[in-house]
Amino acid sequence: MDSNANILSYSKFKLSVILAVKKIPKGRVSTYSEVAKEIGNDRSARAVGNVLANNYSHVAIPCHRVVNSDFTLGGYSGESDKRKILEDEGVLFRGKKIKHECLFNFDRS
Repeated sequence: MDSNANILSYSKFKLSVILAVKKIPKGRVSTYSEVAKEIGNDRSARAVGNVLANNYSHVAIPCHRVVNSDFTLGGYSGESDKRKILEDEGVLFRGKKIKHECLFNFDRS
């Protein structure tokens, strides 16, 4: 992951996105809008996508587990790469869409 010095320079928003995405387990996905809701900023799905677009380590920050609300893959530096990574983690597809049973629900209780 990024060095501690680099993390300290993150905005509160960016850090909250990263921490929320790290909650999504292997074999599951969430949507940009669900991540936005999780961090308490319901209308910031596009901004969540912008944060994740600048992620250079899918191992440390599993941005590949965040998809469009219609369960298509969304932006990523290689759609086929994202699909392969998700399939390797156990995510199931029906055509170009992820099966709904793979959706991760954040615990907001």
